[in-house]
Amino acid sequence: MTARFRNARFGSARLTMRPQSVADADALFEAYGDVDLMTYWSSAPHTSVAQSRAYLAKCQPPFAWRGWTMRERATGAILGTLSTREVRPGVAEIGYIVLRRYWRGGYGREGVSRLIDLLFLEGSRRITADVDPDNVASNTLLDRLGFTMEGRLRAEWETHIGIRDSHIWGLLREEWSVARAA
Repeated sequence: MTARFRNARFGSARLTMRPQSVADADALFEAYGDVDLMTYWSSAPHTSVAQSRAYLAKCQPPFAWRGWTMRERATGAILGTLSTREVRPGVAEIGYIVLRRYWRGGYGREGVSRLIDLLFLEGSRRITADVDPDNVASNTLLDRLGFTMEGRLRAEWETHIGIRDSHIWGLLREEWSVARAA
């Protein structure tokens, strides 16, 4: 990753992305503390803002994942998070969460699209996502963005809701170019 993009703020018509910070915990607790929203997250719902602060503190450099907070451009309201890690050179994995009150507003699609643009601009050739098969909203979003469901890993994760399978999604740079042109 070039220094130019390390702390870049990327935006679009309706939202901006800025590097995530511990100061975002108060607003993000709305998502992290939401039992239903956190069903398919990699950790159990948070029970306090302090727990969300500790979680975000753990996610700061040199943590393997880079994270951004999505904000509504017009109001500055926090909408959710976007994150990525380099799996190996040229391959990035993504994650995201949108606060429930912003669901069905297109913010997830817009934010994930901005993240994909950034990762391909930085030189990734492939982007992956690992999603619980029962997470209909996330699986639908990735499908609509042009990702290909490449496989199902059985009993892949031991989570707060038990042993879970994973759908592995992939998107290649040239596929994104075609999807964006459509």
